[in-house]
Amino acid sequence: MPSYRVHRLKDHLRNHFRAAPHVSGTANVKPRDYELSGEVESSSPYSAFFLLKDSETALQPGDILEAPDQSLRIFKYVGFEEARWVLPEVKPEVNPEVNTEEAAAAGTGAAAPGVLATV
Repeated sequence: MPSYRVHRLKDHLRNHFRAAPHVSGTANVKPRDYELSGEVESSSPYSAFFLLKDSETALQPGDILEAPDQSLRIFKYVGFEEARWVLPEVKPEVNPEVNTEEAAAAGTGAAAPGVLATV
């Protein structure tokens, strides 16, 4: 039987989720907005919902179940819908010790300023 990882929406974001209009399609979610809360063994997201329904750890709208294949299902008022993690862009590090003119010249194959190119 598959084991789903439970990601809980952080409490301070629940009101925003509750007030947001329902949109269809894949939900884009940020990992920083969620906390890993454990696992539940179940055959489907819906059976996981009913398994946890009457417990202290019942799923609430905005919570996510992650399947063993790493697919995500977000719990909304209308049921479970597909979701995916949206990761921030990784900005390249800028090394202040590297002269940008020299770096640009090295990248294009052109000679650095003040240096004669040989053919």
